[in-house]
Parts: sequence; C-alpha cells; structure tokens
Amino acid sequence: MAGLQYPENNDLRSLVRFASEDGLILLGQNRMVLMHATALSELRKELITSVGKEQARRILTRMGYAAGASDAEVARKIRPDSSVFDAFSVGPQLHMLEGSVKVETVRVDVDMEKGHLDGEFVWHNSWEAEAHLHEFGHADESICWMLVGYASGYTTAFMGKFVLVKEVECAAHGDNQCRIIARPVEDWPDAEEYLPYFQEDSIVGRLLELREEIDQMRSSFVQRHRAQNLIGESTGFRNAYDLIQKAAATHVTVLLLGETGVGKERFARTLHESGSRRDGPFVAVNCAALPHDLIESELFGVEKGAFTGATTSRSGKFERADNGTLFLDEVGELPLPAQAKLLRVLQEGEVERLGDEKVRKVNVRLVAATNVDLQKAVREGRFRSDLFYRLNVYPVTIPPLRERISDLPLLVDAMIKRFCAVHEKKLLGITDKAMRSLKQHPWPGNIRELENTIERGVILATQHDWIESQHLFFGQAGDDAGQECISRDGELEKTSTTNPTQLAERLLESAGSLDEVEATLIRHAVEQADGNLSAAARALGITRPQLSYRLKKVNNA
Repeated sequence: MAGLQYPENNDLRSLVRFASEDGLILLGQNRMVLMHATALSELRKELITSVGKEQARRILTRMGYAAGASDAEVARKIRPDSSVFDAFSVGPQLHMLEGSVKVETVRVDVDMEKGHLDGEFVWHNSWEAEAHLHEFGHADESICWMLVGYASGYTTAFMGKFVLVKEVECAAHGDNQCRIIARPVEDWPDAEEYLPYFQEDSIVGRLLELREEIDQMRSSFVQRHRAQNLIGESTGFRNAYDLIQKAAATHVTVLLLGETGVGKERFARTLHESGSRRDGPFVAVNCAALPHDLIESELFGVEKGAFTGATTSRSGKFERADNGTLFLDEVGELPLPAQAKLLRVLQEGEVERLGDEKVRKVNVRLVAATNVDLQKAVREGRFRSDLFYRLNVYPVTIPPLRERISDLPLLVDAMIKRFCAVHEKKLLGITDKAMRSLKQHPWPGNIRELENTIERGVILATQHDWIESQHLFFGQAGDDAGQECISRDGELEKTSTTNPTQLAERLLESAGSLDEVEATLIRHAVEQADGNLSAAARALGITRPQLSYRLKKVNNA
C-alpha cells in the first residue's frame, strides 16, 4: 500500500474531550496532558546534560514507547471493522492530533496473519528535532528518540510482535525532513545495536530499586508492618490504624465507630492479629443478624432443657473466644437483657449459660462496633449508660470512603488483582476515566460497595483489556456535560449531551417520517465528510456500497 491517503479523523477527534472545569483532558478513557513544547524541550535538555546522551535516549525512547502502546489500544477499538490500513492509520493520525509531528506515508505493507510489516514514513515539523536544534544545534546522528519510541510502541502493540523503528533521516542532522523505516526486529541485521534503547536502563533501574528500598524502609518505620488486609495512606486511615496498633499491645476493650461497610471487622481482625492473643480464636458475631430471643443463648451459651428445643448443652461465643478476641458487630442492636449480661462479663470476666447456675471464667478481649450514635441511644433509653461507658474506653473512628478518596487507587489496584485471580481474568487495569468516575461517586456503601463495583467491572471487562467506566456503574449517565471537543477547523466546541429520547423527539419534530429522518442523516454525514463516501459510511456504521445505494434512493426521491 503506497501513496494512500489517511481516512477522515472525525472518529479520533471525537475521542478528545476538554473538561476544563475539572482540569482534565481525555483521549477516550485515558487522561492526557497539554504541555508546552518548551517544557518538554527543557526536560530533554536536562536529561542529556545530567545523565548523558545514551541514558537520555533510552529514557525518552521508553517514554515514547509507552505512549505509542497506549494509543494502539485506541486503534483496536475505534476502527475494528475498517481496512488494515485505516485501522493502522490511527497511530500516525493520533501522533499528528497530539501535536508531535506531521506523518506522511511513503509506503506500508501490512499482513496481520503473517505478522509482517514493512513501512516507510516521512515526518515533518518534528518537535523533537526542533528542540534539539534550538538547544544543541545540528546533531551528528538522528535524535527524534521519543517519536521513534512512539512509532515502535504503536506498531509493536498493533502487530502483536516487536517492531523496530529506525530513523534513517533527521531534520536535526541536516536532512530536509525526518524519515523512518518500520520492520519486525528479526528483519534488521543490526537490531542488537538498537534493542538496549527499548529495554529498562541498568543505571536508572538500580536507582529506582534503591529508591523503592528506601521507601519500604521508611514505610516499615511509620506503618510497623501494615496488615495485608488493610490498605490506605490517607490521614484519617493512618490515624485509625495507629490507634489500633497502640491498643494491640494492651487488653483494652475497643469500640470501633463508623458507617456501614467501612471495614470495621477488618480492623478488628488486625487488632487481634497484632496483639498477644494472635494465637487464640477470633470469633465474630453480627448482633443485628440474630433474633432477639436467641441472642443470649448465642453469646452466653445454653444448657440442655433451658427452653423448648434446647436438646443439648452448647457453649456460647464468649466461651469459644476464650483466650482470644470476640468481635461484636452492630452492638447497638443488642436488647436490654443481653446488655446487662454483657456488662457482667466485661466487669467480672465470667458467664452463665442460659438455664444454668454454674459460673464459667473466660478470658476474652472484646471489640465492639456500631454505626449508630450510642450516646443518642442512651438518651432514648435503648442502650444502657453503664455499658456504654464500659465500651467507650477506647473508641476508634474509621473514616468513610468519601473522606479517603486518595486511597482509591491503592484499594482498586488490590481489588482488581484479587478478583482477577478469583474469576481467572487477565486485565490491563482501570482507565483514567473509570478512576475519575470512582472518585466522583459518593460511596454510601463504603468499602463493601467498592468491592462489589470492582468485582462487577472485572467480570464485565474483556479479557486482556481495560476496565472502563461503563463496566463499573450500570445505567451511568454520560459525564460529557460541560466538556469540549475539537471541531474540524481546530476550534473547541461543546459536546452534545442530548440523550437518545430527546434526540428522537427532535428528529421527529424536524424531519417527520422515517424516510425523511434517514435522508437527513445521510446528507449530514456526507456533508460532514466533505463528500468522502467511505468516511460518511463509517460515521453511519454501514458499508460504502450500502451508503451509495441509499444516497441514490434519497437523491431520486
């Protein structure tokens, strides 16, 4: 394929969204940043002067490679039913749309089945060549390292095999323009000379490893071996965690406060596992899930014949938690008689089974939790004041998820790994747009709701692909309101926020019959494509022959 023109880029321009009020630019689902070329030029200069040309080339090549590979993800979705050339053109067109360089195709031969690619492209207006000329003058070699990395990253991800791109001419070297050749790595006899620039840098890698070791050491001092089932670095989370760690060294009764779903049981387990009772049992009881007439027998045990149906003697939760920890969740739901017996256990360390006069000593660390206002319950007579003061010795408030949004990336990453293992999925992660949706959600169900949402996203996402915002929230309204996109003239224009029902009503009001609606859409698509029927057909989701037939019918009507 030589001398082919790129297809219309309306589909690509529509992916770019400027959400200025939120400080965001999105390309599809991923966040972009609009930067001054002078800033990139300064970064490039600092790298060359500080770490040397070879190291700078490797870093910039890998930066470009990562960007190109990300854009290849867009190519697979935006033109899935197009010709190979039109689908491949997404890379060069995005490279131009992003302001990096003007790409002219000299020739390109792509065979996806055989994994063959042989392409030659000319670059005009390379920002990297201009930056190098400005900072260092003419070079003795080709220097568009980041652009070459992008081209190689894109073609590699597009083809599914490593494609090495070489810059054979460069404007910074004194040539009239930059020129690149793209071929699979095995087709280059001197590939070994170029491969190190695409691999992790040994010096930088060692520096990063050293930095990670230092961070881990600092973390160990601050966090004191943070429990695996507790994830967070926000201020509110760290305060709650530090209180738990301090209580772990004692036998004090702890009262965990917080909304439903914030993870009170996980904090209770961490308290148990961090203290001297870690080898003893951990017994959890949800007081709200037990019928009131069975709570006493469940907590304190029952003797045979104590009531109808008590055919055997049975120990209660306190006895089972002896020398360990008993976690009473929703303690505010306990009936008053059970509260009185609970107070006795806390004061005397002994229990009496229902229907028995024998007193049994127990050594139990009690952790209670509630999402209700116990002081209000005391005033209303629903909770004993003496029990409240006994439980409220060491209160720990766990913040809701909406107050620890900075912990979302850590939580989401851990949950994705866990649910991918459970459901045998391999995913690339979560898109920037999806993460933004998570951060904007109020999370009334807190961590429990987040877990359900992420699990749903893992299940709905396509294998080896990204979790997108529509996978997380069913029936989610569009979030393009107030955003802008790039028009054909390069101007910013507001995106449409009309829903399908409103659109249908407007079409019926303005056009009338179905034939008139179809004719209006066809004429508009052809006009928007400047008469290019192939582009118009893509916009309408039909083939070019189908469009030609319908257009002929419209014109003859």
